[in-house]
Amino acid sequence: MGLIGVGGVVVVGIFAFNKWQERKQRKALEPLVPTSSQEPVLSELPTGVGSKERVEPVMGADASVRVQPSAKSVKDASARRVPPLLPPEVDERADWVIRVESIEPVVAGRLWQAASEQLQGVLKPVRWFGFSDSDNRWEVVGPNSGNGYHWVCVALQLVDRRGPAVDADLSRVADGLQRMCDIFMAIPSLPAKGEALAQAAELDRFCAGVDIQIGVNVVARDQAFAGTKLRGLAEAAGLELLEDGCFHARDELGISQFVLSNLEPSPFVAEEMRSLSTQGVTLTLDVPRVAEGVRVFERMMAVAQQLAEALNGAVVDDNRSPFGDKAVGLIRAQIEQFQGQMAEYGIAPGSALARRLFS
Repeated sequence: MGLIGVGGVVVVGIFAFNKWQERKQRKALEPLVPTSSQEPVLSELPTGVGSKERVEPVMGADASVRVQPSAKSVKDASARRVPPLLPPEVDERADWVIRVESIEPVVAGRLWQAASEQLQGVLKPVRWFGFSDSDNRWEVVGPNSGNGYHWVCVALQLVDRRGPAVDADLSRVADGLQRMCDIFMAIPSLPAKGEALAQAAELDRFCAGVDIQIGVNVVARDQAFAGTKLRGLAEAAGLELLEDGCFHARDELGISQFVLSNLEPSPFVAEEMRSLSTQGVTLTLDVPRVAEGVRVFERMMAVAQQLAEALNGAVVDDNRSPFGDKAVGLIRAQIEQFQGQMAEYGIAPGSALARRLFS
């Protein structure tokens, strides 16, 4: 009977203690809640109100309220997760493209300098680009670039007039970039080499089939051409003497359409034109590198004829045979045929891609 009495006292004590706690909580809330308002439920209690005993426990001391990311951090994270499109200067048909991702921005100039030591001996051009998150565009990267990028694009040109890239070129680029990324804690995305080599071989075969250069010679009949008069006639025809020792006929964008060079081994030099004399000159048209090849050819032939008439020369081919209407017609047909094949293949004659492939 004593134990039952003690148990009853304990039960009554616990019930009374709970009632006292509830009354205490109500008094704490009365100054914060109007009398006309509905009694708040537990989920609506203001932060910090209530005794510590009623706060739900957390698992571990590290549990805390999660901080919402800022707009800038979300933008930066998104830029790192989603690879941007390739630079407009890059074409996957003619370039082996490697994307490099860095968690933290990496100064592009340091990447370029670190990789240049590893890429020595690569026979094909390698171009670098960095993606600017703020401007949302790719920027050309060089040894002196000081901007930091999350994304870097490296493009190895697969074909030029020396032939296709070989396995050694791709391996050297891949190994060099991997070592560079290990240094800067970046992640390279290396495409398959076998597919790129097969693509390079196919593209090289096509380029070899449409690669045509047309040369026209203007040779002296009786006496050599004087350099001063030759220069005046060339400049009057709109040609400009450049550092390579040739007169260039350029379009409105500054792209060479055809060139006039010395038939003899020595190049033209501006300071030496007064004392120069030559037995002839050569006009050359690089068909894949120009748009509207027939029109450019006709202009080149017109310049050649003007020079021949003014200098008492003759327009001949490499075999010193005169150019007749039949030969001119055949050349026009060849130009139309080869440039048409390029367009069907998807390479526009005279485009930036064509000038890279046929260089």
